[in-house]
Amino acid sequence: MTYPPVPEVAEIAAHFKSALTAAIRKDEPYTHWLLSRVLPVDVCTGILVLPIAPPLIDDCGGVRDRHNDKRCFFTPTLREQFPACQAFAEALQRPDVARRLAETCGIEVEGGYLRMEYIQDTDGAWLEPHRDIREKLFSMVVYLCTGPEAKDWGTDIYDADRKWIGRSSAEFDSAVIFVPGENTWHGFDKRPIHGVRRLLEINYVRPVWRDRDQLTFPDRPITVG
Repeated sequence: MTYPPVPEVAEIAAHFKSALTAAIRKDEPYTHWLLSRVLPVDVCTGILVLPIAPPLIDDCGGVRDRHNDKRCFFTPTLREQFPACQAFAEALQRPDVARRLAETCGIEVEGGYLRMEYIQDTDGAWLEPHRDIREKLFSMVVYLCTGPEAKDWGTDIYDADRKWIGRSSAEFDSAVIFVPGENTWHGFDKRPIHGVRRLLEINYVRPVWRDRDQLTFPDRPITVG
């Protein structure tokens, strides 16, 4: 018996497209979209119960790629092992979902590749203010944080001078999307994490992406049909 039950790919896709349709657009300090009820609850639960322990990192140095060997990407191997990951990945690979993302964000995604990462931050984790590289066609963070302090674990937002101006909500099953640009400064200021800060980072990336081992379907480029 699979626990939790895994929704059909079409159901996950329809649920996610509804969240995109209802997304709230904000244009300060840069254009971004806020989503709620991003995924069916059984998909969220399926990810939370994955038998994958948070990585042990003494000092992250404020960046993630310093410890690439400890990161958890939705690779073909991981997809094959866990049905929830497989169904979720297949939903985001669908042409109708890619087309809706392209229309929402005003970007070209044809020929790109899906990249999905499961992140489990523990106490001591932080990210310096940074802008995502242009090889990412869009960036989305889905928050799967739980516990009484989880509301304080959202992404920190900075202005063009890298001055802190606010923090996104980390409400469970919410998300934020933005298109990397010159002023899209964000990070995670160091603060106590009592428990595990769980989230998903999801991108479509350009065909020139070098780290092919990070791609969800390395042999299947995105198409919008």
